Amino acid sequence: MPNFRNQRTFRPKKSAPSGSKGAQLRQHIDATLGSGNLREAVRLPPGEDINEWLAVNTVDFFNQVNLLYGTLTEFCTPEICPTMTAGPKYEYRWADGVQIKKPIEVSAPKYVEFLMDWIESQLDDESIFPQRLGAPFPANFRDVVKTIFKRLFRVYAHIYHTHFQKIVSLKEEAHLNTCFKHFILFTCEFSLIDKKELAPLHELIESIVTY
Repeated sequence: MPNFRNQRTFRPKKSAPSGSKGAQLRQHIDATLGSGNLREAVRLPPGEDINEWLAVNTVDFFNQVNLLYGTLTEFCTPEICPTMTAGPKYEYRWADGVQIKKPIEVSAPKYVEFLMDWIESQLDDESIFPQRLGAPFPANFRDVVKTIFKRLFRVYAHIYHTHFQKIVSLKEEAHLNTCFKHFILFTCEFSLIDKKELAPLHELIESIVTY
């Protein structure tokens, strides 16, 4: 069966918002990540605007999850993953609050497709993620970021619970673990996801946070 998602999954990488400001913060992220110290990499650089920092990193984490999931599209199909789950106790249903107001049950690949389209629409909306230097962020910006992070976490939870053996066979587990560790440390630094939402990967998160 041809995979209609492949060309959709590897979307063009989103670039950092806010012009030259975003580019400066990107350089800071690259430099601190290059040092290998993820705890240092997630901290707000001195004197920087918290919303700018959240915006640039949100774009980065979107790109990371998009690429990670993209390597699994032939193994995460509606037949293999008819629902979006994170182990037997957690099932996620999709709603965007606009076109789909009541959560619906969809397959895991459909959920991820809906999610990536929804995040992309948020990132492209200049009233939410302003592109111009000095343009104001909306009052509810942090809430939007929290929703994006909560939903990106669900993709990680699905990958770990359903596809980890495939990740191992592809020799991608070190990369997955590093991306997830970076994501969780950033999430914890800025309190972006409620603890109950993190329950599907509680033990893994504990080992990251306490290490």
